[in-house]
Amino acid sequence: MSFNTFGKIFRFTTWGESHGHAIGCIVDGCPPNIRLSEKDIQKDMNRRRPGHSKFVSQRKESDKITILSGVFNGKTTGTPISIIIPNEDKRSRDYESIKNKFRPGHADFTYFKKYGIRDYRGGGRQSARETASRVAAGAIAKLVLKNILGKKFNLFGAVIQLGLMGCDRNNWNNNEIRKNPFFCPDKKSVKLWEKYLLAVRKSGSSCGAIIELRANGIPAGLGAPIYSKLDTDIAAALMSINAVKGVNIGSGISSAYLSGEENSDEMRSKSGKIKFKSNNAGGILGGISSGQEIIASFAVKPTSSIVTNRETVDKKGKNTKISVRGRHDPCVGIRAVPIGEAMLSCVLLDHYLMNRAPVSYTHLTLPTNREV
Repeated sequence: MSFNTFGKIFRFTTWGESHGHAIGCIVDGCPPNIRLSEKDIQKDMNRRRPGHSKFVSQRKESDKITILSGVFNGKTTGTPISIIIPNEDKRSRDYESIKNKFRPGHADFTYFKKYGIRDYRGGGRQSARETASRVAAGAIAKLVLKNILGKKFNLFGAVIQLGLMGCDRNNWNNNEIRKNPFFCPDKKSVKLWEKYLLAVRKSGSSCGAIIELRANGIPAGLGAPIYSKLDTDIAAALMSINAVKGVNIGSGISSAYLSGEENSDEMRSKSGKIKFKSNNAGGILGGISSGQEIIASFAVKPTSSIVTNRETVDKKGKNTKISVRGRHDPCVGIRAVPIGEAMLSCVLLDHYLMNRAPVSYTHLTLPTNREV
């Protein structure tokens, strides 16, 4: 199985399975002399870990990380940073009754067809447990960006749609996002969401979500046409997250419903600075950051593991039914917020480092015949 590495200059490789001894990552390309401790990473790990509220999976994982290499005297050395995260609460027995069945909506069937292996222990490598390693890598990327860009840099995510329940964007409050278990920016929607999701869980079903990410303080000039566009890499990063089925940059698909006048982000000059009157482009024009706020959103499908009986087939191709029991999120979109933040952070840092070291041949002169 290849393709376990993400990024070009700042890149990370994840390893491990859902019910193995541990999972982890190796982060390469991190600049030296950045102050980094396990506590810096743990803050984001705690936001993603299961069991932190009654609205997520009740699997009890502390997700306590250990840095094995790449840090000396509290600073990064510029060498690979190796991180390990133990799997503490494995219950593979929960999957014994369905080990020969393919779970509808999961990658069981496609993994089996491609690799000939059915790792029924929580899905093995295909499990969203892998995303804990991404959050660890993303926490490092976020810290490096703060060191480079200073206080003006800020990156955060929020759930703006929970199943059928939206929120009032006029009530958006960044401070509210981390005060509730849904990462909801609208305080008035929280109680309604609680009631809704508890009812979904009680029924044995699940729901999807839409997450919005915003990054401020990103300089103009990141990204390059044609095949290294910033929005291309952001979309690919977000689509690589488990259960993600769609990505928007700025107005995204909604821009198709706008007129040319409505969609164009008009520009004005004031005191020598260029200002945009709107941000339908999501801070990216022609694949290059404009200096505006980077805005991206992604849609997460309903959790595929549900108690409700569904029709499926087994490994022998025989028709059967399946009911998936165990400790599953009624909405995986909630814990996808710190994962989305991590992937966006990694893309932005990767592009920043690429922008600092552009490949240019304009200064070279070809040798003359005499020199040859």
